[in-house]
Amino acid sequence: MLRNDTAPIETSLSHLLSSNDFGEFFGITQNVLDTVWGNLTGKEGNSVVYISMEIGADPDVYSPILKKLHDLQVTGESHDSPQDFLKKFFFGPGKIPNYSGGLGVLAGDTLKSFADCHLPVVAISLLYRHGYFSQIVDSQLGQLSQRVDWNPEDTPGLYLLQDPQRPGKPLHIEVPFLNEYDQETVAFAQVWLKAEVSETLDFFIPELLLDFFLPETPALIKNAAKQLYDSESSMVKALQRRMLGTGIIPVLQALGITSRTFHLNEQHGVVVAMQLIAEELYKTLRSSDLTCATNNQILAAANTVAERIVYTIHTPVTAGHDRFDKSLYAGISHKSCQRILDLLAKDDDNPQTYNFTNFAMQVNRSANSVSRLHRDVTHKQFPQHADKITAITNGVHHLTWISDARADVFDRFPELTGWRQDPGIFRSVCHLKNNQGFRSALQNAWRADTRILFDFVNNMLRRHRSQMIETWIDPPNYYSSLIDHITKLNPDIFTIGFARRFSTYKRADLIFYDIDMLSKIFVSNNWPINFFFAGKAHPADEPGKTVIKHILGYQEELHRKSKGLANLIFIPNYDMALAKMLVAGVHAWLNSPKRPLEASGTSGMKAAMNGVPNISIMDGWWVEGYHNGETGWKFGHEGPVDNANLSESREELLYKEDSTSFYNLLPSVLEDFYKDRAHSAFLEKGIMNLGKNVPIFNTHRLAAEYLKKYDLQLPAEIKERMQSFAQLYSSDS
Repeated sequence: MLRNDTAPIETSLSHLLSSNDFGEFFGITQNVLDTVWGNLTGKEGNSVVYISMEIGADPDVYSPILKKLHDLQVTGESHDSPQDFLKKFFFGPGKIPNYSGGLGVLAGDTLKSFADCHLPVVAISLLYRHGYFSQIVDSQLGQLSQRVDWNPEDTPGLYLLQDPQRPGKPLHIEVPFLNEYDQETVAFAQVWLKAEVSETLDFFIPELLLDFFLPETPALIKNAAKQLYDSESSMVKALQRRMLGTGIIPVLQALGITSRTFHLNEQHGVVVAMQLIAEELYKTLRSSDLTCATNNQILAAANTVAERIVYTIHTPVTAGHDRFDKSLYAGISHKSCQRILDLLAKDDDNPQTYNFTNFAMQVNRSANSVSRLHRDVTHKQFPQHADKITAITNGVHHLTWISDARADVFDRFPELTGWRQDPGIFRSVCHLKNNQGFRSALQNAWRADTRILFDFVNNMLRRHRSQMIETWIDPPNYYSSLIDHITKLNPDIFTIGFARRFSTYKRADLIFYDIDMLSKIFVSNNWPINFFFAGKAHPADEPGKTVIKHILGYQEELHRKSKGLANLIFIPNYDMALAKMLVAGVHAWLNSPKRPLEASGTSGMKAAMNGVPNISIMDGWWVEGYHNGETGWKFGHEGPVDNANLSESREELLYKEDSTSFYNLLPSVLEDFYKDRAHSAFLEKGIMNLGKNVPIFNTHRLAAEYLKKYDLQLPAEIKERMQSFAQLYSSDS
């Protein structure tokens, strides 16, 4: 394996090897490792712990290290010293299935921007040996869940940390628990580190993943460590939250990390606040028996701890707020913990449960929603905390989600020089709006991405046709029964994309409420159309799985009533790689939640990053991204939040009203697309997305807004750069 200058790769890559007491790492120089570790372990505690139940950052979608290897013309065949590392990056698993959807992918995008911006942050999550789940879809049975088995040992950029006191042995942390017999026990976890490396390889964010799936861990806890959001029982759910929350302090101590501030990405890890409160009470009581603490002492300790916690709430939906029966929680926690929860996690609607969202909302110095509209909803839900709840609208990591074809275009125009480092550069797109060279290049890139997507879908459909004969699975696409080896979907046909978690309030089936009315639009104007749908329902969410069955059930009826003009395609096993193809390859992105239950949503932002317009309900981020129709279309109910109905019951989801609004809008959208071969109206909205939405809905700006909550001391050049990102947009205005 040689470069063009024939220098041995071992020599040329030696600077990308580094080590410390906890192991050896690849893709990170020794100077970078020492700098990052020094920031995190400094006695002043000038760093942040970012806590998330899931983190989505698949290396097959974004890997600066692999890109660097390609730039160096390195191949995967080597006998040099970094051989094992290189094998992982070239041949190891491309996926880390420890995320379920938007929350985890947002966490991963945020950490990538933290790395690009050189912020002193360490992330903590759990490692799930069986991941989330792999989705099989049968046209008759609907969604079927299949266990995921993956090997973290073979995954690029993932390292099992070593114990400095026991050379060659994994680092183990001890986490106190109660077992199923209400006896004190200890759970053991080993620690994996995923290095979220900056685009230029000059910084990284360590993601610490706690792996409780060890022989010496009690069976009850070990079982809970297997699968993300395991729906086996409420006990497993509660244990996972405790594993995350109670593992934080021990792992920080084991690594010498001194961070002052803890950022809860949702309330899943809020148990760490109980530990911090217990530490404060110990200082006051000088006793390990904390049950004797008075209510005032507990509240005083909680107020002290609150000064160290920043909290992001992600949803107004009831199912997104953790509640646990007090009797269940008594079986896995000490009486001192129960005292704290009795006081701080009250649930007025159900006095027999602990409400962890209420707990997190009370014990923080700053709470934020994930969009402006969500801020208003959250004020309504938590009026007693409204004075500290601000809006920080979500974003996405532009370097992850902009397609290669679009990136090549942006690289070619001097007006966009520096866009990789600064997404605010896209404000200059307005100067290119009438540049025919730019318009033509962007249109060609869009067509190239559409061909990539259609090649994938057509190959999938052919495989599904084979499955009809070869397996017991009845494939999830009626179109598969119509095609032969020649027939395929046409990328020149207008195509709408929809992909996200299948939950009832997201109303994936909304636009098919009246198929007769929908089909009439296509037939009367001879307008062909494709709908590409993807997404998973939580394995325990039976109503969500029913929505998937509805989608599958509409395929034949839609095709028949539209006289073959409309095809509804379902793409199984949605993940980040598929998401990236979809948001870049479709002609418009659909979002149809019941307002105001979509707190933010980020899939439409990813489409906007590629200049793809949205067709959306005015909910979540789209209220801020719509720009009076310059970037896409709106439809549906727009009632005020003050008297909004937050119910998710089917009869209150406004299917008739909002679907009718969509049917009234759709003809003008299709007319815009088909009236000229250049699709100039779509290109206009695409360019405005780049100019108006990319500078706003990116995680560099998100990081800058979070930084205002973090109280960090930063070098002048980093501080100045973050201030420039903060000036791109003020979410709370």
